[in-house]
Amino acid sequence: MADGGFAEFVAAEQAALLRLAVLLSGDRGHAEDLVQTALLKTYRHWDRISRSGTPTAYVRRVLVTTHAGWRRLLCTTEQVVESVPDRAAPAQAEGDEQLRAALRELPVRMRTAVVLRYFEDLSEQQTADLMGCSPSTVNTQTARGLARLRTALAALQPTGREER
Repeated sequence: MADGGFAEFVAAEQAALLRLAVLLSGDRGHAEDLVQTALLKTYRHWDRISRSGTPTAYVRRVLVTTHAGWRRLLCTTEQVVESVPDRAAPAQAEGDEQLRAALRELPVRMRTAVVLRYFEDLSEQQTADLMGCSPSTVNTQTARGLARLRTALAALQPTGREER
């Protein structure tokens, strides 16, 4: 079966989709699964999607809605453990890890709005379309998310520095 340009699309967009998924989920392994699932869902209907002229927007939407569905599922199936297993050494700079940690603390919709607006550089309307809400909801979620991020990141700053 011919893929109708699907392989080329994946080669061109996979890194950007993975970056979005990592920022949404806060975990690279989960993000890789999320991208794989979104690509699988879109491959099934690739001929129709590619004819629409905007496959990237469609695949982003599938990724965001799949993530939201997984989060709802995890909220009802998470198990509490006594100790957390060892984690691998961080691959990024300390500031990047602090930002990702602060992002993980945001509620899902708030984190999604912030990531889509500021890391994916989408407009309010594009973000609203992906999230399935109004632009005013995007504005509210983004403003609250940025305020929480500022507070969380400011708490991590050394106390000996003066405010400007």
